[in-house]
Amino acid sequence: MKRLVALASAALFFAGSRLSAQAPAAPAAPEGTPTRHVVVLVWDGMRPDFITEENTPTLFHLAAGGVLFRNHHPVYLSSTEVNGTAIATGAYPGRSGVVANIEFRPEINPAKAIPTEKPETIYANGKSWLGVKTVTEILHEAGYRTAVAGTKGVALLQDYQQARASDAAKNSVVCSIGITVPAGAIDEIAAKQGSFPLEVTFPNDKEDLWTTRALTENLWKDGVPAYSLLWLSDPDFSQHQTAPGSAMALHAIKDDDARLYEVLAALDAKGVRNETDILIVSDHGFSTVEHSIDIEGLLAGEGFSIAVNEFKQPPKPGDILMVGSGGTVLFYITGHDEAVTKRLVDYLQLSDFAGVIFSRAGLEGTFSLEQGHLNSPAAPDVVVSLRWNNKKNKYSIPGMVDADGSRQAGKGTHASLSRFEMNNTLVAAGPDFRQGLEDTLPTGNTDLAPTILKILGVAQPEPMDGRVLAEALVNGGNKPQVKNFTLMAKRDFDKIRWRQYIDASQVGTTVYFNEGNGGVVAK
Repeated sequence: MKRLVALASAALFFAGSRLSAQAPAAPAAPEGTPTRHVVVLVWDGMRPDFITEENTPTLFHLAAGGVLFRNHHPVYLSSTEVNGTAIATGAYPGRSGVVANIEFRPEINPAKAIPTEKPETIYANGKSWLGVKTVTEILHEAGYRTAVAGTKGVALLQDYQQARASDAAKNSVVCSIGITVPAGAIDEIAAKQGSFPLEVTFPNDKEDLWTTRALTENLWKDGVPAYSLLWLSDPDFSQHQTAPGSAMALHAIKDDDARLYEVLAALDAKGVRNETDILIVSDHGFSTVEHSIDIEGLLAGEGFSIAVNEFKQPPKPGDILMVGSGGTVLFYITGHDEAVTKRLVDYLQLSDFAGVIFSRAGLEGTFSLEQGHLNSPAAPDVVVSLRWNNKKNKYSIPGMVDADGSRQAGKGTHASLSRFEMNNTLVAAGPDFRQGLEDTLPTGNTDLAPTILKILGVAQPEPMDGRVLAEALVNGGNKPQVKNFTLMAKRDFDKIRWRQYIDASQVGTTVYFNEGNGGVVAK
């Protein structure tokens, strides 16, 4: 039912942008730029430790002949929309404006938080949604056609522009959960593929297969464009339903590998495999829920008058709206009330579930939102990454985490600073990438956009937070230097001390979070 409502809502927004659905061959590259294609496949929630010859034979052999990035990172929050935007823009969440999958935007809905990938959020008030340009926008301005297809709504964040002035933009299509921009493009896709499957399954092979073929058989019908992105829903869907390492999750990973095989076969059939760079990335890693924490109930027991997931009446100064994101919880405090904020942080620092706390006010023992790259105009007052450990789940997969009360113990989740969520997948192969390289330098989702633009010979309109992955490129230059450091914060109480840390790395100006955690110790 949720998927049906989402499709109906999206259709209303997209209907206003009905443009020609024809997709002619890609325009000529700018003068002096070699012909190249870049294809990005996102395996949502894929942990790199599941890349094996048994689980993922196609990906395994592609990595052996290309580049396997051993030390790859999402941005924090380690969640889908946040990292989908990082991939699209090369920007940290504070700059892009997307800091969580679900955020409180009172100018859109004053009562509760809203999903950041939904059309009613993206197109609200006629404002530009993101604070920086996406790869597709930049490529359209350079005269390149693009194609995006996704089983999840996050695909729309890759190419959300309804006003399409240039020929390249008009002939570029995004297909997100079976809805397209331009709106008319869905007619041709449905004529060949049938309607988008409305029922999510576990594994979600039907929707992922439909989306893959919408890309390879429809959006590539008249030629592979300069840039394409395919976003698959698994293994994320299946790992949420069960946990990392379950039979269902492993089945989902094998399905993703089959979709990769189809994409490679389509490139071969069109005779462009040798001029195509392909990148397989995940948005984040994954953990298993050890404890489900009813934070709303706990705060009520501590005397916080209003600390809820939805305001039933207009909030008063100091009222708290909580937004659970799995391994992270966001707290929006009406009027940014200083006393309530301090009291909330006091409680969190003495709790048995808080791992790393960020605060707008930079309170003692917390990190500032700026330090977490979370300081967007709509950012919450307090963000807490919940506590995690190295224990194994019932499938012998390490990585357990506390989660907000909407997640069940024993099932999979993410969004925290656990090292099992802050290490994700990246494999690249093609004419511009070195062969047989295991890249151990820190890399991240913010690095995809600048690297893609570099390959296609298009300049960044403004500096991105990510870096070009030069060490992985043919003739890319010298290996860059790495700086490793640890952020620390502490606060003393009567007999105990709260302390938290983030272990991080830096290459040039780009910062990567490896993990973060915290707790209390005796003084």
